[in-house]
Amino acid sequence: MRRSYLITYDICDDKRLRKVFRLMKDYGDHLQYSVFECQLNDSELLQCRAELGEIINHHDDQVLFIDLGPSEGRGDRVITSLGQAYSPVDASCCVV
Repeated sequence: MRRSYLITYDICDDKRLRKVFRLMKDYGDHLQYSVFECQLNDSELLQCRAELGEIINHHDDQVLFIDLGPSEGRGDRVITSLGQAYSPVDASCCVV
């Protein structure tokens, strides 16, 4: 069964940050800077965690996995915002 996750990260090194961003694009939808929404089954979640674990520095970086529950039956994604309006991000992220 697939579950929805918000995966967010705080990476201290620009090189690792770019690697994490590229990897996460393969797993889900880029919502905002270091935030992705992913629909993953158990094996995909384990694979994602393992691949991220090989990239990050476990003492300096942080990746959060927020389980939003089962993907099936959730209906359409509804995102509201305060301040600037939410708009889907289609462009790649550029870290300078």
